[in-house]
Amino acid sequence: MPSAPSSLSIPSRSASSAAASDAPALPAVAHARFSIGDIVRHRMLDFRGVVFDVDPVFANTEEWYQSIPEGIRPRKDQPFYHLLAENAESTYVAYVSQQNLVHDESDEPVDHPAIAGLFTGLSDGRYLLRREHRH
Repeated sequence: MPSAPSSLSIPSRSASSAAASDAPALPAVAHARFSIGDIVRHRMLDFRGVVFDVDPVFANTEEWYQSIPEGIRPRKDQPFYHLLAENAESTYVAYVSQQNLVHDESDEPVDHPAIAGLFTGLSDGRYLLRREHRH
């Protein structure tokens, strides 16, 4: 079985081709550092999680974005990750910019109740996506 790509590249269109088709211009090439199934940790906040989806650029609401304090608000032109997250008190779903994530080196599984529905297990430090959820 082929392994998941280590990065995701989204090519951009030139301004002239975008104008010619009247379609909105795509952002510059964005390289995702993390893949679905990777275990990551937040750089500043005390939580970690499993990547279950990737947006090549910010794709949440403007209200959500504005709720982040301006001094730590991330750029929108980078990948954002959907995580099955955990901290010492609870589990939840998090939406985090690439600049705020690092690989988790703890070798500990993530204890989130939704993991079993999306992944078959943990192998070589990453979760394996269930066949029915693959494209």
